[in-house]
Amino acid sequence: MSDEAHLPAEQPCTGSSSRFPGSHGDSGRPCRDPRTPRTRPQEAVRLITLTKRSDFLAANHGKRAASGGLVLLVRDRADGNPQMRIGYTVTKKTGNAVIRNRMKRRFRELARDLLPHAGLAGADHVIIGRPSGVTRDFSALRADLERALKMVQG
Repeated sequence: MSDEAHLPAEQPCTGSSSRFPGSHGDSGRPCRDPRTPRTRPQEAVRLITLTKRSDFLAANHGKRAASGGLVLLVRDRADGNPQMRIGYTVTKKTGNAVIRNRMKRRFRELARDLLPHAGLAGADHVIIGRPSGVTRDFSALRADLERALKMVQG
């Protein structure tokens, strides 16, 4: 004879947790069908990251806008795909690996925030970090990218 009890894998949906009984009629977590997906209030615009050297070189032949701590390169792909692509580059003369990665993280956050609204659809965007961008405040870098996007569009 075994002392183990049979515990079903799927627990019945009760109003309260079995671990902490509700003293005031707490309904606990709402029960829902696990097979139905939750709908999100708004889908995020996903930016595709450039990885091929040829894409970076092609963007170098497009429009260029220098502003403060960064340089923005934008090239229209003209392939009919409205998806925006983004690339980041920071050279070794900017600093060591820790500084370069910090700048790229800051650029990623700026691009996530600004490009879906102010970027050019169907274009490749490349942000090049300048040495002066290392010490710039995040709000100043944001203003630099906004200014560069306006210069490229107009």
